Amino acid sequence: MMKTLSSLLLLLTVSLVHGVYDSSDDVIELTPKNFDSQVMNGPEIWVVEFYAPWCGHCQALVPEYKKLARALKGIIKVGAVDASEHQSLGGRFGVQGFPTIKMFGGNKNKPRDYQSERKAEAMMSQALSFAREVMNERLGGKSGGGGGGRGGGGRGGGSSGGGTPDDKDVIQLTDSNFEDKVLGSDEMWLVEFFAPWCGHCKNLAPEWAKAATQLKGKVHVAAVDATEHRVLASRFGIQGFPTIKFFNSGKKDWDGAEDYTGGRTADSIVAWAMEKWEKEQPPPEVYQLTSQTVMDSCAEKQLCFISFLPNILDSMASGRNRYLEIARSVGEQYKQRSFGWVWLEGGANSKLEEALEVGGFGYPALVAVNGRKGAYSALRGPYSYDGIRSFVRELIAMKSPIVSIRGGKLPAIEDSEPWDGKDGVLPVDDDDIDLSDVVLDDEPTKEEL
Repeated sequence: MMKTLSSLLLLLTVSLVHGVYDSSDDVIELTPKNFDSQVMNGPEIWVVEFYAPWCGHCQALVPEYKKLARALKGIIKVGAVDASEHQSLGGRFGVQGFPTIKMFGGNKNKPRDYQSERKAEAMMSQALSFAREVMNERLGGKSGGGGGGRGGGGRGGGSSGGGTPDDKDVIQLTDSNFEDKVLGSDEMWLVEFFAPWCGHCKNLAPEWAKAATQLKGKVHVAAVDATEHRVLASRFGIQGFPTIKFFNSGKKDWDGAEDYTGGRTADSIVAWAMEKWEKEQPPPEVYQLTSQTVMDSCAEKQLCFISFLPNILDSMASGRNRYLEIARSVGEQYKQRSFGWVWLEGGANSKLEEALEVGGFGYPALVAVNGRKGAYSALRGPYSYDGIRSFVRELIAMKSPIVSIRGGKLPAIEDSEPWDGKDGVLPVDDDDIDLSDVVLDDEPTKEEL
């Protein structure tokens, strides 16, 4: 009885191992003996699964794969390789896990990996799309259609696969230049790993190109064809497309990539990247208003904050530096906004004070100027960190009173010497008499009677 049971178990095991697909299926069993003649040397397009009979995911795929073969019969050939038995075929095509599905088209030496859902409908859609690419390439006289080059089987003229003028700001990365360009730089990088046949990648392409142009000069936007540059794809564990990785500014290494978590529109990509960029920026400098150039630079900003500080004799260097640090600290809190910060000594430019109606409340004083609109708003509260932050919040919420600049525009700024950072010294009046060197005669002696 035990012998019979053991024999039955052995039979079931053998059946499980060798019975994944059989001659009654539309799935064609491929081996080293027939693979080249069937797949490599023929003109047909093939979908080939590399599996292991003991693999649970492979067993779960069987009914869906059989449906696929039945649906594509007479259109695209569907085959399967037991890679646990025929390891030479698995090794030949770099199979490292099960199941692995590859599509063989015009360039049979560069099959394309299938990376989508393991359902018959999804596999059929991808296979037909792949076949359409191969046919279009044949129609155009090309022999590609295999491994995801940047030509006709690319991203349809998109940002990283098409090489069109639209993607001129997208940097192309490869296995050979990635380390030098990305890891060797101090700048931020946003890198997309794509597959030329991937529909989602094609949809992303124009948005990626727009984002690259908008982020130019701040964040590098790049792309890697992961089907061609597999060393990089493997290094970063890329399992689906598109996958976007972010590399922060400063020193980088292979383990420092961060997953992109934003949306797939240009606006979403730019907003996500700019938030990263702004966090790394130093606090804005508070410049002394010593020239028209400084004023013009500040006036170009969304808002230009002008501080009128007390005379150096009133505050001395320590007091002035304290006021400047307050402005600098508030500026850092709002560095993600396009704000400019400048200062000058109260009374140093009477025309500017008249245009902005400054002086009646004493110093320090602060006004926020919108140069494009010729308007300003004045700080009415204390010149303190909390007071200025409250003022900025009111401006952002459009709750602070807005006044037109007198004369409609800011007056010209004359060049002046910058503050030397030292305490003030009382000036010496030239008309004052220095008595230190004056010798007075002795009072005459009275004669005695």
